[in-house]
Amino acid sequence: MSFGRASIPKPYNEPMLNYEVGSHQRQLLKDACKRLREQPPIEIPCIVGNEEIRTGDIQKQLTCSDHKHVVCTFHQANAEVLQKAVDSALEAKVRWEQLPFEDRAAIFLKTADLLNTKYRYEILAATMLGQGKTVWQAEIDAAAETIDFLRFNPKYAEEIYSQQPPANTNGCWNRVEYRPLEGYVVAISPFNFTAIGANLPSSPALMGNVVLWKPASTAILSNYIVYKAFREAGLPAGVIQFLPGSGRLVGDILINNKHFAGLHFTGSTGVFNGIYQKTAANLASGLYRGYPRIVGETGGKDFHFLHKTGEVDHFVFNTLRASFEYQGQKCSACSRAYVPASLWPEIKEKLIANIKEMKQGQSDDFSVFVSAVIDKNSFNNIKSYIDHAKANPADAEIIVGGGCDDSVGWFVQPTIIHAKKPNYKSMEEEIFGPVLTIYVYEDDKFEETLRLCDTTSPYALTGAIFARCRYAINTASQILRGAAGNFYINDKCTGAVVGQQPFGGARASGTNDKAGASLNLLRWVSARTIKENFIPLTTWKYPYLAPEN
Repeated sequence: MSFGRASIPKPYNEPMLNYEVGSHQRQLLKDACKRLREQPPIEIPCIVGNEEIRTGDIQKQLTCSDHKHVVCTFHQANAEVLQKAVDSALEAKVRWEQLPFEDRAAIFLKTADLLNTKYRYEILAATMLGQGKTVWQAEIDAAAETIDFLRFNPKYAEEIYSQQPPANTNGCWNRVEYRPLEGYVVAISPFNFTAIGANLPSSPALMGNVVLWKPASTAILSNYIVYKAFREAGLPAGVIQFLPGSGRLVGDILINNKHFAGLHFTGSTGVFNGIYQKTAANLASGLYRGYPRIVGETGGKDFHFLHKTGEVDHFVFNTLRASFEYQGQKCSACSRAYVPASLWPEIKEKLIANIKEMKQGQSDDFSVFVSAVIDKNSFNNIKSYIDHAKANPADAEIIVGGGCDDSVGWFVQPTIIHAKKPNYKSMEEEIFGPVLTIYVYEDDKFEETLRLCDTTSPYALTGAIFARCRYAINTASQILRGAAGNFYINDKCTGAVVGQQPFGGARASGTNDKAGASLNLLRWVSARTIKENFIPLTTWKYPYLAPEN
């Protein structure tokens, strides 16, 4: 019971550390990476309720830049563990959804502070070695964005709860309560952002739901650290279950259950479509008690579009960052660009020169800009696009990069393909690696090429226009209105910040429910309107039924 109305502390974006040479923070992070390199692999169980379960079905998470090194081992959930997790979640739900909001919010605010202090260097090192992020990319993700989600979401939730009917007739009181969903939410998180691993289970849980969390097998260690911080901050047992394992098995058991109430997903479009299809079939068969809330952020084929009035150096530097930071493994990464013919020679020269300066190497080497891609499957997929370009010189030309070497780690050089036609394979399809494809258009075909940009790819996640001319900016904004859920003007198409640019796209890029905003949290509640009357009726008759004199 609450005996006063609390106010969530004003959230703020976590300041990012620069790890300058000679700084104390740099040394602490180097030491954390060294410990993770030298210690035996950490063994990570499934966690159901208060119980650590070791199934014996053990897999390894490897360092992608040095794949002989094992970061951790983990036990995969089986059908018995998943059913036990469902039972544990439903049991925990009864008390959790009745806990006052202030108490739920305090847990996640406390988690933010734990990740900012006790666990900061541990989670950074796990993200660098386990997921292949350089120091700056890890700082952006595992520290700043993770903490931001945990600070801003409680404030958004408070704002949702405060939204009440603005009118009441005399003698009655109208109000709305925001109930958690009936059943449990499944959270399936990706490898590429530790912050997403933290946000997908915690945002539904904040709103009173219980969550079954399947982390990506290539991000187990950093996600386990997040889970430890949740529990240390006071998250009751059973509210979030930690369930590494096969995505197919998790889907088959957790989606095919009458208590399935929602999905919070980030991953491939194909996997998301398969879950959506399975959910629809279960609805048609009458399995569920209601309509599950399906929230997904999926693929992207994100673009930079340069107008002839754009500033060349600004475009080049933003494109290099957006395309090749974290090896292009961001769903927002720039993977196609449109450049006017009049500026192409200068841009081509500068792109090639700058890429040749990029150092590639181990993710915990503080002097590298680019490291390795996440695993063997990703390496093979990216290589296939490079090989296709090499084999089709009439359609495409590799102007820089193109090298692939998996002898030590899964290394793919930053690569730029010059496409001779706008619908070339790598202009349309998501690659999820350090490959940028550029189409050169005639200066006087600006609007025509904008329409090509809008229709070439099925995705609509992020995009950017670079121009000085305001008419050109306005034209691009209008024609590309549906092409990107996050649209940037004279800025790169990556780097959305919680509290500043709510993130998500539509079309084949997902349901556009905007992580980092109240829009997302609204998906995890079911509103109930309550009208309470204070004045009793004295008759069932309306005034017009009174007898005439």
